[in-house]
Amino acid sequence: MTRYRPQPPWEFLLTASRNSLQSYELTRLNHAANLRKEINTLMDQWMDENASAIVARWLIEQREHPAHAAVDVVDTRPGNAADVSDNFFGEGSIGPPMNREVA
Repeated sequence: MTRYRPQPPWEFLLTASRNSLQSYELTRLNHAANLRKEINTLMDQWMDENASAIVARWLIEQREHPAHAAVDVVDTRPGNAADVSDNFFGEGSIGPPMNREVA
């Protein structure tokens, strides 16, 4: 990782030609764009990791309270198709997990 320089090189900027300033501007814009890409990649990874942690937390809570997580068993034989529910979790399901911050 490169070291962050809080101040631009003022002496260079004040004495540089127009072409040098344009070149400096383009390199700074390119660097800023590269940083943005890195940040986006890190944000995607951070969101994926948090989503995985939330799923794990939800599963932990489901295992701690198995009576609430029980799904009704439905006879799915062809002759009983009218009895099959479209609701995968049945009526005994628990709502989505609460949003928790994971450090």
